[in-house]
Amino acid sequence: MRRVFIVGVAMTPFVKIGSREWTYPEMVGEAVRGALGDAGIGYDQVQRAAVGYVFQPSAAGQRALYDIGLTGIPMVNVNNNCATGSTALMLAREWVGGGLAEVALAVGFEQMTKEAMAGPATTPKATTVDNHLAVMRGQFDFGNAPITTQFFGNAAIEHMKRYGTTPEQLARVAVKNHEHSTRNPLAQFQNAYTLDEVLTDKPVHGPLTRSQCSPMSDGAAAAVVVSEDFVRAHGLEGQAVEILAQELATDGSSAFAAGSMIDVVGSGMTRRAAQRVFETAGIGIADVDVIELHDCFSINELITYEALGLCGEGESGALVESGATTYGGSWVVNPSGGLISKGHPLGATGLAQATELSWQLRGLAGERQVPDARIALAHNLGLGGATAVTLYAAPSA
Repeated sequence: MRRVFIVGVAMTPFVKIGSREWTYPEMVGEAVRGALGDAGIGYDQVQRAAVGYVFQPSAAGQRALYDIGLTGIPMVNVNNNCATGSTALMLAREWVGGGLAEVALAVGFEQMTKEAMAGPATTPKATTVDNHLAVMRGQFDFGNAPITTQFFGNAAIEHMKRYGTTPEQLARVAVKNHEHSTRNPLAQFQNAYTLDEVLTDKPVHGPLTRSQCSPMSDGAAAAVVVSEDFVRAHGLEGQAVEILAQELATDGSSAFAAGSMIDVVGSGMTRRAAQRVFETAGIGIADVDVIELHDCFSINELITYEALGLCGEGESGALVESGATTYGGSWVVNPSGGLISKGHPLGATGLAQATELSWQLRGLAGERQVPDARIALAHNLGLGGATAVTLYAAPSA
């Protein structure tokens, strides 16, 4: 693999579904034109594109880019559930790293609906989460909340029983991330919450309240991925964020063998992907300055702390309580506000993480800038299942 860099990023505001009158080609156009402008190149220089989304029809990627230019380049449509955006980025990275392109575009977008999130009207004979449901059925009664919320809410119940994690510790994740989002003008929510406001918010499932759950969102994000030769030829060294290592993992047998909801929601595949990227890059979690991770629910931020190695098993509640994962701590986790507060348009999330971390490493994050950020990590999870972990390094120039 050749060295690979991101030289341009952009994202739209993430907004409540249906609150902005735009078509998905319009939202994609806003993100892609922003990323190309950031890179200082034209669409005619892009040689391949990977376009990620979950709920749009087949070949929506082509339609999303046709208004930007009809250049005839190869386009691949990507759907890997909530890990879609990072999977599109991985494809672009592999094309450039493998010498198949000098410039590739990774795009993620979503225009969500309540009906899409509710799932099919009738239960099909096979679903993408059959194995996950089997584990949950063996331990929990089904509630009225959406299935994904029940998966994570029950994982929270298990974490509390196994490790003594408290509702207050879970709520502190949301307090932290909502506070971070007050500095992010692109976030869907930009209001701070007190601990008591999070704890007494509308109950959703188990210990989870509404402000601990990511909302349905519309939005798009994009990244321009290029080779080292392209960086040098176009004088982009000052803004070229290197992708040091990237791994995509799926569920192994251990995800279901132990009957653990923590395993069901992706702890194992996160742990494997993280170990591989650290081995490839030759660094450890202590070398990382800033992290964007998949806090679709507050419990998943705690589970991910443990899987990434920020702390030992069962120690994540105490870690967030200590202030180690916010400004002034060992790491700043989800400076953007994370999925809980920035929003979670499924196909766009992974590339929004890449955008935020590129800004952080380039010193362009404004009021939420992490001081002296040099190494960044992104974690993007999709049940069913896929987890992408990516390490980035700041420009060397």
